[in-house]
Amino acid sequence: MARIDRIAEPWGTRTPYGSGGEWPVRVDTHLAEGVAPEDVDRWVQTASLLHSNGDAMDIAVMDNRIVGVRGRASDRVNHGRLGPKDLYGWQANASPDRLTKPLIREGGKLVETDWDTAMQRVVDRSRALLAEQGPSALGFYTTGQLFSEEYYTLGTIAHGGIGTNHVDGNTRLCTATAGEALKESFGCDGQPGSYTDVDHADVIALYGHNVAETQTVLWTRMLDRLAGPNPPKIICVDPRLTPVAKAATLHLAPRPGTNVALMNGILHEIIANGWVDHGYIEAHTVGFTDLEKEVKNYPPPLVAEICGIPAEQISEAASIIGHAERLLSTVLQGFYQSNQATAAAVQVNNVNIIRGMLGKPGCGILQMNGQPTAENTRECGADGDLAAFRNWSNDAHIQDLARVWNVDPMSIPHYSPPTHVMQMMRYAEDGSIRMLWVSGTNPAVSLPELARIRGILEQERLFLVVQDIFLSETAQAADVVLPAATWGEKTGTFTNVDRTVHLSEKAVDPPGEARPDLDIFIDYARRMGLQDKDGQPLVKWHDPESAFEAWKECTRGRPCDYTGITYDKLRGGSGIQWPCNDENPDGTERIYTDGKFWAHPEYCETYGRDLITGAPVDPSEYKALNPEGKAIIKAAEYMPPHERPAGTFRCSSSRAARSTSSTPAPRQAGRRSRRQPHRTSGSSCRRTTPARTGLPRATLRRWRHPAVPSVPRCGSAALGAGCCSCPSITATGTPTAATSPMVRAALRTN
Repeated sequence: MARIDRIAEPWGTRTPYGSGGEWPVRVDTHLAEGVAPEDVDRWVQTASLLHSNGDAMDIAVMDNRIVGVRGRASDRVNHGRLGPKDLYGWQANASPDRLTKPLIREGGKLVETDWDTAMQRVVDRSRALLAEQGPSALGFYTTGQLFSEEYYTLGTIAHGGIGTNHVDGNTRLCTATAGEALKESFGCDGQPGSYTDVDHADVIALYGHNVAETQTVLWTRMLDRLAGPNPPKIICVDPRLTPVAKAATLHLAPRPGTNVALMNGILHEIIANGWVDHGYIEAHTVGFTDLEKEVKNYPPPLVAEICGIPAEQISEAASIIGHAERLLSTVLQGFYQSNQATAAAVQVNNVNIIRGMLGKPGCGILQMNGQPTAENTRECGADGDLAAFRNWSNDAHIQDLARVWNVDPMSIPHYSPPTHVMQMMRYAEDGSIRMLWVSGTNPAVSLPELARIRGILEQERLFLVVQDIFLSETAQAADVVLPAATWGEKTGTFTNVDRTVHLSEKAVDPPGEARPDLDIFIDYARRMGLQDKDGQPLVKWHDPESAFEAWKECTRGRPCDYTGITYDKLRGGSGIQWPCNDENPDGTERIYTDGKFWAHPEYCETYGRDLITGAPVDPSEYKALNPEGKAIIKAAEYMPPHERPAGTFRCSSSRAARSTSSTPAPRQAGRRSRRQPHRTSGSSCRRTTPARTGLPRATLRRWRHPAVPSVPRCGSAALGAGCCSCPSITATGTPTAATSPMVRAALRTN
């Protein structure tokens, strides 16, 4: 049988199934050229760390090197299927330009050194700044690609040990809107739906979610439903004519920046026609009257003028949704990286809430993530949240976290929300933050205002520590570079979009002297002498499993309860969805069943924000609005974007002006870059990696980078959510081989 080209045909062959049926197994495998299955020495359990789907797989090891992967048939997420990123991403592990030794800056240049010297330099500067200025001098900025054990350790060190409020992750600029939208509607993060809702839904609404190219295996599941009996209706909201749009029952192509107007128009029709569950609204929600009043201002003819969509299509979309018996709604970058990002995503939540479509098979919401472990950064307190969805403005939550860490509650900063990355950069620019530790991400190419950001990173007064697997552009400006291990070279757990926890086991040793991120963080805590209030080490764990046990204890009684999960329980079978505890020993497929939410004022993760200004809601105001902890229906007025797209950026097939674009190419988040032969073949966009040593700090500014199309300002309550560069653009700003013609044209124009 001929091998299928999974780049040209990323979704593989169809295995049709009907509504309520079980998705058939299809095991996908890719081995290196010349390697047969019988040549493999051992298969090591893992899951994908290149996108948020969390496809379970096994790593093929031969002669102590990774030689391929195969899907895990027993896993609930993918039933053995793998996408292009899964099949070929492992090739980057063996790249010759991996960092293998620590680097320090001497005489203005990076030179190789040993671990003791590098870590001592970091510790000495940390201690000096703490003595001179205090915790506010230190900031930590991390990735969406570490393990939960590593995020929890980082959060414990930063919040509980150092005592700094300056902690964030690059998921802030990718899909922070996902967490914010869930908090606004349900008082807490945590995805209501499950991937198995695809098996039951009769309507699937995809809002700005190009699932065909961002989560190829999930789209494969949808394609198999479409190929079977009783296929669901698909609604696609996307300015571009994507593969999803081509397969959709109805494709809505709004002007970029008008998503809130479109959602208000759909809600107008649903409410006006009585396609709502009034019993559910009365029993389980607050705020419906405000929504009803607001959306009266958005009849389809008016929305058609704003969005550039025929009024008949808006009414048709509302009718399909309004008559759905089982509605699954998903959201991704098309909404997150646009005007009024959080407000638009919240209106999607409102659709499912007022229709009573939550907590039942086929009835769910998935506010998708872009990075694979974005869920863990939010859970573990490594990206602007506190560990285990604790509320920074609830003193009882701070006291409980202090109990877990055995520290004084006043040592945990909670005088204001944790500092988001753009504010951290402002503080560094002003000289307030004087040490920044960047792990696994590349802000020198991913943040807005790049010229300014690079200037900040290059400041002599800023001590920059970079922990990564390649010498990224940010690492080139660093004072200390720490070589890290990556997926397949270390052990840990991570959680996908529908709350499924997977275990990824170490398959091979990292190259040279590279170390797991967990080991680096633990070493730093030990060298700093961070202690609890009894004089014992603050970080009491020593390896991934003991770190996981500590994290479990931190989650006890919180929404993301992991206490029923163990490494042994995760080995050999399927991933497990949290909450998993004594009440739910096998995990929880869907949350918010029977209208029970995590929104009670004494339990919720946040009191919310104003959807227009982003201002925090006062605790007393929240308690008055929602004393019983119901779902919160929040209305939002449409606010035109600050900058409207120019006609010169119009795609021939859709209103794709300056909209974000996603393809099956691996995300360029600073850890793996374009180092997979199967992904770069045929591409003329190559870059030469400079030598690892002897690189002067000033080199970074002199490098030329092609301009990238700007993204419309989000105006989001997520404090920066929806502002990152297009995921189909590489770390250097050049398009991948699979980048859409629209983006290529925009790059040439700029």
